[in-house]
Amino acid sequence: MIKTVLFDLDGTLLNRDRSVRNFIEAQYERLNKWVGHVSKEAYITRFLELEKRGYVWKDKVYQQLVGEYEIKGVTPEFLLKDYMNEFKYHCVPFPNLHHMLEQLKSSNYTLGMITNGYGQFQMDNIKALGIEGYFDAILVSEWEGIKKPDPQIFLRALKRLKASPNESLFVGDHPENDVRAAQNVGIKGVWKKDDHWNQVEADLMVDDLAELSLMIESINQNGC
Repeated sequence: MIKTVLFDLDGTLLNRDRSVRNFIEAQYERLNKWVGHVSKEAYITRFLELEKRGYVWKDKVYQQLVGEYEIKGVTPEFLLKDYMNEFKYHCVPFPNLHHMLEQLKSSNYTLGMITNGYGQFQMDNIKALGIEGYFDAILVSEWEGIKKPDPQIFLRALKRLKASPNESLFVGDHPENDVRAAQNVGIKGVWKKDDHWNQVEADLMVDDLAELSLMIESINQNGC
């Protein structure tokens, strides 16, 4: 029986692709005095190419952008600080996020989150989505000193939640860092479908977060 539900953040609860695009468009407009010699589409497209969906940290991204486009008057450090301070104002949730969390909490499931990233930055984004209060434990890799797919961060989350692996499931968008990593410690891996991946080996798959509550009820009723 499933009693505990764990989540990834970026690409699972937070629509990161839309959030990043919203942010970088706003940054271009806000700092147009310094970056306006570059076309808006070129600035946005190159940023997205360089950051590789979050797997390249922004210090390197901005160093590259400033060098390539000969941006004067602002430094890569300034642009990075702007990202850290402003991104939270552009966070976009996936549809039905709050409804799904309300359903799970009202059904007395224990909820946790494990997210890779910088501690305060990720917490700011979680608060921006208005979901911090739903979770019984939130683990951010910087603060934990370990990150997914390290099994220890999953085991640490289970310990804090007083949960058993065989009574837990983990919902994430990344086939290895989320789904496979959870399965490796005995947690059911649920793949939040993402167009960037295909043929993911998961225990279960969801396209819309609204599907999750009924899916868990079905698992518990059928005993599998």
